[in-house]
Amino acid sequence: MSTTAVQATQGRLTFPSTFWWGAATAAYQIEGSVSADGRTPSIWDTFASQPGRIDGGDTGATSTAHYLRYREDVKLMAELGLSAYRFSVAWPRVRRAGGAGWNEAGLDFYDRLVDELLAAGVRPVATLYHWDLPQELEDTGGWTSRDTALRFGEYAAAVATRLGDRVAMWNTLNEPWCSAFLGYGTGGHAPGRRGHVGALTATHHLLLAHGLGVAALRAAGVTGQVSVALNAGAVRPLTPAPADADAARRIDGLLNRIFFDPILRGVYPSDTIEDTKDLTDWHFVRPSDLATISAPIDAVCVNYYQPDLVSAAPAGELDHNTPYPTAQAVRFHPTPGPVTHMGWSVDPTGLRDLLVRIRRDYGDVPVYVTENGAAYDDRVGPDGGIEDPERIDYLRAHLAAVHEAIAAGVDLRGYFVWSLLDNFEWAFGFSRRFGLIHVDYATLQRTVKASGRWYSEAIAGNAIDV
Repeated sequence: MSTTAVQATQGRLTFPSTFWWGAATAAYQIEGSVSADGRTPSIWDTFASQPGRIDGGDTGATSTAHYLRYREDVKLMAELGLSAYRFSVAWPRVRRAGGAGWNEAGLDFYDRLVDELLAAGVRPVATLYHWDLPQELEDTGGWTSRDTALRFGEYAAAVATRLGDRVAMWNTLNEPWCSAFLGYGTGGHAPGRRGHVGALTATHHLLLAHGLGVAALRAAGVTGQVSVALNAGAVRPLTPAPADADAARRIDGLLNRIFFDPILRGVYPSDTIEDTKDLTDWHFVRPSDLATISAPIDAVCVNYYQPDLVSAAPAGELDHNTPYPTAQAVRFHPTPGPVTHMGWSVDPTGLRDLLVRIRRDYGDVPVYVTENGAAYDDRVGPDGGIEDPERIDYLRAHLAAVHEAIAAGVDLRGYFVWSLLDNFEWAFGFSRRFGLIHVDYATLQRTVKASGRWYSEAIAGNAIDV
């Protein structure tokens, strides 16, 4: 069998021999130690400190204490057999207060983490921005300011200079849609600002930051692949009616094509610009920006959780709280079938369709699924174990969808479960558990769940049974 081949025999799906089996985390969600060793406040520290922002009043101040317990966590990764681990670098841990120079203690932590991963035989996959903007940069405009993108390029260069010879893959940004549309559109995420124009402005500056980050990584001579992680999705019309199809087109433009097209084609989708013309003239886009944004990358990374099912709605139903800046009313519908503890639809066909669509629309670019997973109401049993059969079923079904995409010709090279550990789940605090590994937040004890053991067996066999 070639390294790119897949097999499906007698209910067993075998993956390419070079396939990356990974798990993912993010700095603010697991590290804790938010004031240790020169780390400065992030927008999530500020946001979480505001009453009513986070379920239960939780914060990431301690979380899973990964900053102190990373060696234990890397040992668990090795025991699971992970071939790759996706983590994020905390910009506030690397940037000095006042912005003059770099915090060596912060860089040292990631130096040690990367070396620990390599010693354990786990590929390091680094994300430069997973939502934890330094509060000082938010105070000067955040992602609505072009200057933040310039500062990101400098930050990327500093991290690349330290880690560039050992990281197997770089994601410049994680889910810029969430940063822009939830952080600056609805206010549901940090920094908690509201406004459609701000969301579109932030979108462009995040994309510019990506391009500047790519340039910085290339200039530093990094040896790993350079990519970006987009939270893409399949957007489906409720009915074949033209009005519903148009609603799906508009949402697809604002969720998917507003990111894929500038990065992979060097243009913004013209219909999306037309859809938002009543909000902004896109004056924040400068002539050379799209050339910077579309600098060649080595792969596209996608995070997938659920599809969107949409229809047209009467103008009187226009929801001013929607994250999508469109003057036309769109109604969102639940996809039939089971849901996770987040209330998200379980529909692996959306992942398959998304991956096939990327190949159809953007060519044979290498692809990685850098996040996919599910929260369930996990309970510790009398014997101290955690049985989570729903998560096993979820992972099996989505890996089968990945297998279908590879068989259909998608150059898909790896899959990362979200998440390695239970952790601080943003506005949901500690009320939602995504991990392969259970964390007792009172004692910080780690316990591998049944799903973690199942995933370990899949890795060992490079295959799943269906």
